[in-house]
Amino acid sequence: MENSTKTRYSDAELQEFKELILEKLRIAKEEFNELTSSLSNPNANGTEDTSGTYKTLEDGSATMEKEQINQLAARQKKFIDNLENALVRIENKTYGICRETGKLIQKERLRAVPHATLSMEAKLKQS
Repeated sequence: MENSTKTRYSDAELQEFKELILEKLRIAKEEFNELTSSLSNPNANGTEDTSGTYKTLEDGSATMEKEQINQLAARQKKFIDNLENALVRIENKTYGICRETGKLIQKERLRAVPHATLSMEAKLKQS
């Protein structure tokens, strides 16, 4: 069946995407948990015994690192939310349909970006 005549992905295709998304979700949650646990253990690299002269530099460095970890964790949380929203679209059988054009998003794009809601055609128009 050609994509132009097809209005949605079949249940079998949706199941294939669901498995892909669930695996990405599992990995994303693991990475998120690692990021958040590293925020709650700031002195895991044992710098307590270093001399006081480096203390100020280390404090600044630690603060910057903490901000970077916070940004990564926020980005990871957004990715998890997007993947979970994609699972909802699979359940509703609206997954893979471009929210701008109403056409099917190419399988290759969905495999690369499983939470995509725009076809490449619509994405390029945004730029």
